[in-house]
Amino acid sequence: MAATFPPDATLSSRVTIAPGVDMPWLGFGVYQARRGRETEDAVAAALRFGYRHIDTASIYGNEDSVGRAIAASGLPRSDLFVTTKLWNSDHGHARTLAACEKSLARLGLAHVDLYLIHWPVRGLRLESWRAMEELHERKLVRAIGVSNYMEPHLEELLAACRIRPAVNQIEVSPFLQQRSVRALCAREGITVEAYSPLTQGLRLDHPVVVAAARALGRTPAQVLLRWALERNTVPLPKSVTEARIRDNAALFDFRLGPHAAALDQLEEELHTGWDPTDAP
Repeated sequence: MAATFPPDATLSSRVTIAPGVDMPWLGFGVYQARRGRETEDAVAAALRFGYRHIDTASIYGNEDSVGRAIAASGLPRSDLFVTTKLWNSDHGHARTLAACEKSLARLGLAHVDLYLIHWPVRGLRLESWRAMEELHERKLVRAIGVSNYMEPHLEELLAACRIRPAVNQIEVSPFLQQRSVRALCAREGITVEAYSPLTQGLRLDHPVVVAAARALGRTPAQVLLRWALERNTVPLPKSVTEARIRDNAALFDFRLGPHAAALDQLEEELHTGWDPTDAP
């Protein structure tokens, strides 16, 4: 079974995703952050406010900027949890190995803590997973996982893998709860990461969210992120605005209480980005 979010957690609390690998319950995403100063400043602010989990990807084009911000922070590498991802054009055994090494070079790191298959590319994803397992055995990555994998993709992988996926990163919010795939992940001990937990801003003004925020003295964004945590997912909010980066980390001194049930009723299958449901 996957881990349960502890109600007394703090920003430094971690979830065990694989033997000897603990991941912070809150991450910081850099999707759409521009390479260079914008990404560097955002990551620097996140680290300053106590985030220790940074999520990037080769397709984002900002791995080098993330790496520079990490280096400039002066934080011990062991304190940080860094994720990057294999893009679709790099699938296949040899390409996967090469892609990971290029990502490490751009990041300026000897290893990443989590390496994910970004998308379930038909015909190649199992071959790519074998390369991911090799990268793990070579200690270039501490844990391996997937992103945008729905039930058929997970079932295929679980039937064929030697090393089980530690994480499945999917879009999750009260408006897209992905209950069936989350249930499968819970049964199989796969931690779910929630990308776009703030619905890319599309539902921050929803009356139920706003009412909960007012009652709790919080922002709508904090309400959505706390919901993600209380539903045992690891949210990955992204922002390049320092005040929002700070506020998005202030999630550990309140609970949703009865407002959680109201948020649970908001399902509308709202995909704000890719919808992998029908990916073959």
